[in-house]
Amino acid sequence: MYKLLRPFILYRLLILIFTSTIALPCFALDPDPRRWAHLPIDANFGGFAFAYTEADILFDPTLSLEDVKMELDTVAGKYIRTFEVFKRSARIDITQAYQEGKWTGLLEGVPASTSRSGLSDTFVRVAINLLGAPPLRGKEYGIHRANANIETTVGVGLAVRLPTGDYQEDKLINLGQNRFAFRPQLGITHTRGKWSTELTGEVAFFTKNDEFFNGNSLEQKPLYIVHGHLIYTTTPGHWVSFSLGYDYGGEYTVNGIDKDDTKQDIGWKLSYAYPINRTSGFKITYLGTRTQEDVGFDSETLALSASFLW
Repeated sequence: MYKLLRPFILYRLLILIFTSTIALPCFALDPDPRRWAHLPIDANFGGFAFAYTEADILFDPTLSLEDVKMELDTVAGKYIRTFEVFKRSARIDITQAYQEGKWTGLLEGVPASTSRSGLSDTFVRVAINLLGAPPLRGKEYGIHRANANIETTVGVGLAVRLPTGDYQEDKLINLGQNRFAFRPQLGITHTRGKWSTELTGEVAFFTKNDEFFNGNSLEQKPLYIVHGHLIYTTTPGHWVSFSLGYDYGGEYTVNGIDKDDTKQDIGWKLSYAYPINRTSGFKITYLGTRTQEDVGFDSETLALSASFLW
């Protein structure tokens, strides 16, 4: 009996560390690995994270903002619930963060600064595995994972950004966006021994913000996102990954006038996860982004997260 239960214990920890990490809720481009990992159904995962971000922001020249820099502290919590639907394994993720940030730069050539603190927008994601990752629990799940040396998983998901964050229409810089964002996703993961590769494609659709800065109306065209990941597992629950991401599109329209400000960003991430015990672990992450356009931002983020299972 112990030999049968042991794989379940090990792989429960492995999946916990893989998936109960928290994507940073302040960036559209955050190539977060292990979004499609096989989880046991009817399980609860939780976690929290702290992230520090520094960024150089390039604004539209018409806004008279130059040499703008940002320092942002983020504290986030996340909850995951797994379940079965249509005889497939599925999950729902809820992420909420509190942020404190400071922005400094030149406004019409004069040094200026501002700060914000409050809740960010809430993120909800629902995903289902269409190929591989059967809905299993307990001993059956452990046996399946122990024998799955070569495996391919295909999943679809929908991530939604809710307009719940702190927002003031008379301010240009806000923690919330005061609009919905819908991101349908398609992901493929292939595992062979200790190596896993993952590829995800997304399209972000945005609703209109009729309370944009100084009573204006803001619209945004779809943003196309792709990210890939290479993960190496040394021992169960102990892994390292390298991720790359790219986005394109997302031009803004203000009061019906196209701003001609296509977004084009490259992001990269290094992650290291280590188990603490059978049901918890931590992860440290470095994320860098660079804009390829005249308007956007270059950022560096260091994050530490902890996760647990019950």
